Amino acid sequence: MLRDITIGQHFPGDSVVHHCDPRLKLVATIAYVVVLYCCGTAVGVALSILLLGVLYRIAKVPLRLILKSLKPIVPIILFTGVINIFFYPGETPLVEWGWLTIYPEGITFAILMAVRILALIAGTSLLTYTTSPTVLTDAIESLLRPLSKLHVPVHEFAIIMTIALRFIPTLVDETEKIMNAQKARGAQLDTGKLSERLKALVPILIPLFISAFRRADELAMAMECRCYRGGAGRTRLKVLKFGRTDVLCAVFCAVTFGIILATRWVFPVIG
Repeated sequence: MLRDITIGQHFPGDSVVHHCDPRLKLVATIAYVVVLYCCGTAVGVALSILLLGVLYRIAKVPLRLILKSLKPIVPIILFTGVINIFFYPGETPLVEWGWLTIYPEGITFAILMAVRILALIAGTSLLTYTTSPTVLTDAIESLLRPLSKLHVPVHEFAIIMTIALRFIPTLVDETEKIMNAQKARGAQLDTGKLSERLKALVPILIPLFISAFRRADELAMAMECRCYRGGAGRTRLKVLKFGRTDVLCAVFCAVTFGIILATRWVFPVIG
């Protein structure tokens, strides 16, 4: 299960999506999340998924990788679906069982919410799949640069976010190694009562925290050895530039998002 977590991983490519300005991709990802939850119609969600499929196709990201990234959130989707089925109000009851009542609107909304969550994870994953951590740091810093006039440490904030995102795959691999080592010593991590499973996590969490602090100390030492002193006076090897292709991509995203939002006033809103 841990190997299915692909958050923070970057997969190099030579597609238009890979070469697109990272600032545009970051803004477009945020706009996609907003549009996804504002459209409120089945047609709008379907168009959102179609757009996502086209972008993944252009980026040449394999389907198995997408399914792998969605696998860890299946329990969350099931839990959300059950909650919506039993507690979403409606007009005509479909099933009545004691104080629990299921309405057709609840089933429809549960399916829509599950699809939204899947599209949300897949959409945000596309950003990290096609953008390296270094470039993503430059994009975050560039977008937040106006806040530096208010004495906000924009560069340091961007570095913290990128380092945290970068080390998610590393910590996942470290956790799996520790779990395998504990299982080899006879630890029962997947069996027993809930209290026993929680106690079994202690010999996993303690080495994991120690390893995380050790890696943080090594990273801080490496940054100091390279004379890192924050963002003041720093230069970049590659300067971000908004080109003609980026303008066309921005227009495409704006038109597509506008069409998706327009479905809210043309088709019935589900939720």
